[in-house]
Amino acid sequence: MKKILSIALALCMIFALAAPTAFAEGECKVAMITDYGDITDQSFNQTTYEACKAFCEANGVDFTYYKPASDSDEDRISMIEKAIDDGFTVIVMPGFAFAPAIAATVEDYDDVTFIALDVSEFDLTSAGLEELPDNLYSAVYQEELCGYMAGYAAVKLGYTKLGFLGGMAVPAVVRYGYGFVQGADAAAAELSADVSIKYAYGNQFYGDADITAAMDTWYADGTEVVFACGGGIYTSAVDAAKKVDGKVIGVDVDQAGVIQNYAEAEDTSMTITSAMKGLAATVNTELAAVLDGSFEGGKVENLGLVSEIPEENYVQLAGSTQFSDAFSVEDYTALVGAMLKGEIVVSNDITVNAADLATVVTVNDLGNLK
Repeated sequence: MKKILSIALALCMIFALAAPTAFAEGECKVAMITDYGDITDQSFNQTTYEACKAFCEANGVDFTYYKPASDSDEDRISMIEKAIDDGFTVIVMPGFAFAPAIAATVEDYDDVTFIALDVSEFDLTSAGLEELPDNLYSAVYQEELCGYMAGYAAVKLGYTKLGFLGGMAVPAVVRYGYGFVQGADAAAAELSADVSIKYAYGNQFYGDADITAAMDTWYADGTEVVFACGGGIYTSAVDAAKKVDGKVIGVDVDQAGVIQNYAEAEDTSMTITSAMKGLAATVNTELAAVLDGSFEGGKVENLGLVSEIPEENYVQLAGSTQFSDAFSVEDYTALVGAMLKGEIVVSNDITVNAADLATVVTVNDLGNLK
């Protein structure tokens, strides 16, 4: 182990000559800063944390994480600065809320590499960053594509009364929802099915009694499956669903096990699928680029489909999807292939209304629940 660590550290020193942003002093150390939740949120933070930790352990690189004291720009800035003061040379940050903290620090620490997930160029410029510096890389995802896959799968699997429960109506969440509507609409048209969607935002990224009560009314009114999209807001959908044997769709990562544990269910059958984006794949790609000296900053990449093989893409359905004869693995692969070739085009225009994206599906847009 000592030999491996010595080799890794030696490589970091060599790469310092070619990649000054990460290795100004010849040492590679990676820190992750958490967003709204923590590393046990079984969603965005946990996936990013586990990917960073696994990569660093495999490559003999020092790693730790920092949790801001509160959900504020000031505390996120404080944690970034603490990580840098502690000698960390690569800072990984998941979530759009990091934009102001990045804008406030990235140019002052040009010998540190900043890797952001789900932070758009609009987020950064709105936060006051006029240009993207060479030590900053951010990935955003084409959520509308995996949202489309989830909506299409739900209708193909026989569900006709759907719900979309978003967290806050930020662009990433809206893209998931709008893709979901379009996918459900396409499948409904193919099947000549009568499909309806209740569509709303909780205006927060966590579940509570009020949102659970709203979900109770949805399921009581016949809703069969709810796409719960936005941090911990899935808990309210699950709390309501388990009372009536309802179903849910997970988001960002494969949430089947998470939802099973939360619901104290015997199996994962409550979750028919999850619409996923490749957080771990992005972490691995960018940290590997830092290590081998090929890191390219100064840009925000919009990641989506790159292969006809579904699991090789940055947006996809979970492996736990409840495939059947009605929607098989082969059907899913064909769907991805058609999307990759441009035979299926999914709108990411979030300036329109959700109902405007449907041709045969009835969309009941309920706005914000709170």
